[in-house]
Amino acid sequence: MAAGRESLSHRCIRGVGLLYLCIRGPRLYRVYRQNHGRGRAREEGEPSWESFYQPKALEKHTDSILAWVSVLWTISYYSSPLAAFYMYRKGHMSITRLVLLGQYGMTLLFLLAGVACLRGLGRWTNPQYIQFISILQSTRMDNCPENKKLLSNYNFDFRSWPVDFRSDETNSKDEKTSKTSGGVSLLKLEPRTRGAGDSLLQRVQKLPCQITSYIVAHSFGRRMLYPGSVYLLQKALMPMLLQGQARLVEEYQGKRAKLLACDGNEIDTIFVDRRNFEGGNGSKLVICCEGNAGFYEVGCVSTPLEAGYSVLGWNHPGFAGSTGVPFPQNEANAMDVVIQYAMYRLNFKMQDIIVYAWSIGGFTATWACMSYPDISALVLDASFDDLVPLALKVMPESWRGLVTRTVRKYLNLNNAEQLCRYQGPVLLIRRTNDEIITTTSPDDISSNRGNDLLLYLLQSRYPNVMTEEGRRAVKMWLSAATPEQEASILSQYGVEEDWCVSVLQSYKAENSALFPWSVGEEMSVEGRQQLALYLAQKHLRSFEATHCTPLPASAFHMPWTV
Repeated sequence: MAAGRESLSHRCIRGVGLLYLCIRGPRLYRVYRQNHGRGRAREEGEPSWESFYQPKALEKHTDSILAWVSVLWTISYYSSPLAAFYMYRKGHMSITRLVLLGQYGMTLLFLLAGVACLRGLGRWTNPQYIQFISILQSTRMDNCPENKKLLSNYNFDFRSWPVDFRSDETNSKDEKTSKTSGGVSLLKLEPRTRGAGDSLLQRVQKLPCQITSYIVAHSFGRRMLYPGSVYLLQKALMPMLLQGQARLVEEYQGKRAKLLACDGNEIDTIFVDRRNFEGGNGSKLVICCEGNAGFYEVGCVSTPLEAGYSVLGWNHPGFAGSTGVPFPQNEANAMDVVIQYAMYRLNFKMQDIIVYAWSIGGFTATWACMSYPDISALVLDASFDDLVPLALKVMPESWRGLVTRTVRKYLNLNNAEQLCRYQGPVLLIRRTNDEIITTTSPDDISSNRGNDLLLYLLQSRYPNVMTEEGRRAVKMWLSAATPEQEASILSQYGVEEDWCVSVLQSYKAENSALFPWSVGEEMSVEGRQQLALYLAQKHLRSFEATHCTPLPASAFHMPWTV
């Protein structure tokens, strides 16, 4: 009898504990179906990728209420300055009105707490959620491979996912990058010459401009630059992101992981391992860096996946499951922990890692190659040299000084400067109808900032080839809008590929392979122009498409090397 009472009390305690976990637990989106690889036919009655986790009625309705409240809260947060100004003008900012608003707020909080408890009760009656929350709790207590494998069958709010890898796990003597209190090192603006410092009066005069720059960068500036970090956009894209995650996990056996960067931000990653596939490119890892509104779930990871590579995708800080805000320092910190994860947890060697970036992802990609010079190759698709010209393009001319100062201080994406510090093979892919990184119109291919990125790269590596005559020839080739025009310019300058290859190979055999090279120092003008055009076409390929068109696997190539 006593044993029965103890058993009953134990079950009651366990039930109350489960109810508490259900109330505090994360939202469950999907239970992945088990499969045996890509190409396996779906059996009759087996759930498809579109079949989400089906909550019971109580959980479903209360979850909808809380989701709408979250959206309304976000809208209220952004509109609060206007609301406060309106209330002030109407005389509603009195103590009595504020106390009344506080009472309404407290009442609303109590109601929302009740809704959350009802949602937990709905989950408590759902065996599928009970199984999930039990696995999650077991993984939190013991993050062993067995528990992690069970947990990976569920897609849920990533904030509750246990951390898989920390940036401080690696031995400090093995770290390739130096870290400060704010994170990894970034290139700094050139210091002023001695004696050019501002006086106290000048600093006071500049203070309003500096405050304005800070406000612009941390309010709408950052959100304009990285619209993917806006909560409302993520909410609208959620079904598409969930479907993309399901495809990567179920079709490609992708493994999701949470990485903890040195600044405390949590980075959402996905890894697809192809090393066990015979032949192909599976032994090479492609780390993908997405654009300013791109997510690995629906982003550029598809290109190297279709090409047969092992792939590691990650989301910017503040995007989807990643926390933080996407400022340059946080971006570099995130990229650093991704590379460490690839080396120390996934066990890839540097010579087997390729970095592939689309659009604004070129910043983290070039930073990675600058900081980890042993990375084997870099592919930049639809990227640019510097953010300032593109920012000036979309802002009023009267804001030129403010925009330049704000970008340089807080949003300095200096891709070209970082790229020039990398010694490895580089391939630039230029979109011929790019409407984003052109400074005039999409039809004016000569204004594509990818051209400037190429010129910076060639100038830093082959300074004696890229003289005034060489630059003029390359600019003419870059202004060609079609392959036929490009071929015509090469023919006009009489570019002989065999001669160019022999010159470069002879120089490499007799000198150091480190850049910059002095090749072309005693060469004729015609020879320099030929060599400049040859190098340009080897480092840049044009792709006839707009900025956001997915790059097909057939256009994804490894960079050229001498």
